Amino acid sequence: MKREVSIAARIALATLAGASVMLAGCMIGPDYKVPAAPIAEHFPGSSDPAVDTTARDHRDWWRAFDDSTLDWLVATAYAQNLDLRMAGVRVLAARAQLGMAIGELYPQQQAATGSLNYNRIPGSIPYNVIDNTYWAAFVGAQAGWEIDVWGKIRRGVESADTAYLSSVASYDDVLVTLLGDVASAYVQIRTLQRRIAIAEENVVRQRDAVRIAQNRFHAGVVTKRDVYQAENVLGSTEAAIPALTIQLAQAENALAVLLGVPPGTLGDVLRPTGTIPVAPLEIAVGIPADLLRRRPDIRQAELDAASQCARIGIAKADLLPSFSLVGNVGWLSTDIGRGSLSDLFTSKRLTYGAGPTVQWNILNYGQITNNVRLQDARYQELLVGYQGTVLAAQQEVADAMTMFLQSRRQEAALHASAVAAAGALRIAMNEYTEGTADFTTVLTAEERLFSSENDLAVARGNVPLGLIAAYRALGGGWQIREGYAFVPEETRAEMSERTNWGAVLTPDLLSPEAPGLPGLEDAGPTLRAPEW
Repeated sequence: MKREVSIAARIALATLAGASVMLAGCMIGPDYKVPAAPIAEHFPGSSDPAVDTTARDHRDWWRAFDDSTLDWLVATAYAQNLDLRMAGVRVLAARAQLGMAIGELYPQQQAATGSLNYNRIPGSIPYNVIDNTYWAAFVGAQAGWEIDVWGKIRRGVESADTAYLSSVASYDDVLVTLLGDVASAYVQIRTLQRRIAIAEENVVRQRDAVRIAQNRFHAGVVTKRDVYQAENVLGSTEAAIPALTIQLAQAENALAVLLGVPPGTLGDVLRPTGTIPVAPLEIAVGIPADLLRRRPDIRQAELDAASQCARIGIAKADLLPSFSLVGNVGWLSTDIGRGSLSDLFTSKRLTYGAGPTVQWNILNYGQITNNVRLQDARYQELLVGYQGTVLAAQQEVADAMTMFLQSRRQEAALHASAVAAAGALRIAMNEYTEGTADFTTVLTAEERLFSSENDLAVARGNVPLGLIAAYRALGGGWQIREGYAFVPEETRAEMSERTNWGAVLTPDLLSPEAPGLPGLEDAGPTLRAPEW
């Protein structure tokens, strides 16, 4: 018994030694290299005094508005938004897929088997046995290990690793978009509330004009035309209020969904006593090169390309032979003749076998070669997509900067216009009351005042909207998730009750630096910290 086990041990050691030599082999396929990105030195308009080009991380950019309601909305959306929760679950799925890929580095086929069978041999067959029925028992284990000679499995781990980091970047991108959408919706709500208030103020003025026209008509000073014209302008202004109220309700409902609550539940938070958030005088944009490390969608595009690059090596490995080690050990016993099932675990019933195997798909080269081409084409497509993402990001920043800077200038001009329109209406009304001006002058002044004040409110809203768009385009805000889990506590509790997730649901484990943590059984050396 000892001699047979020692022989098996020597075979196993020799096999492992050979495997170690083979595992030190090459990694087939191209190594990923960061593609060149079309980056400008400065954003258009960076020379404007209101533009700060120093490096910033824009972690809590919404706090620049100094609005406690906006701060609460952002915190609530981060805690409750459903799209963000879905993105967090996708991170968990990618982490599980990485664990599966790492598992391929170990024996891929492994099983413990056992059987107890009652057999009958046909009586017509001349076996040299006393009885043609017997029992057979077997207990054993078998394993098969494909040796990663060409790096196919390691490329698979590499691909899964970058795909995992890509899912984290995707989560960050969803978070950046969410923060921008929440802030934009809030500004739009405050702007619409202000526009409704302006319309109501002008309705009061125009009703006074109608009353004056009616009094002068009844006094026989003017004709009915002045009354009709006044009522026409009043009706037009009154009709603007329901239209704006519709937009306000839609914006409030959209914001509620972003916060993960039913529509109509934010009435107390969004009461119409607030004002349009005031943007700071400066916008901090840094330089375009900062986008490569800050914007999550750019990181995701690069990581997707890196993951696909590894798939080229996986496909190329199929062009070469694969080597595996197959082994089995067990005990087989029957009650045939002098045999007995009770001696199953004795040395004479021991059986084992081990050895290498090779497989080479030599007649399938057309399919394999074209699969390599397919993976290479997809990789090239992602490289071009990465460059396009970089360009689009710079465009978004430039557009937002233009909106912020020009809306501020527009606001100043419209403020002066509104002040002048209010003065013109006051004079026109006095002159009409005194009979020195036609009523058309009053109506024109009323319309211009309403239009100027409404345009001023829109411009005042566009200033913070431009700033929000800029910070969203700069990729700011995702840093608030650092140190927190990708899914909230209630979701983790629900998933843990349904499935054994081990330590994968803890916030630290989801960090790309997780391999050093105790209790992580499936960590591999390819896990790495992100380069941002």
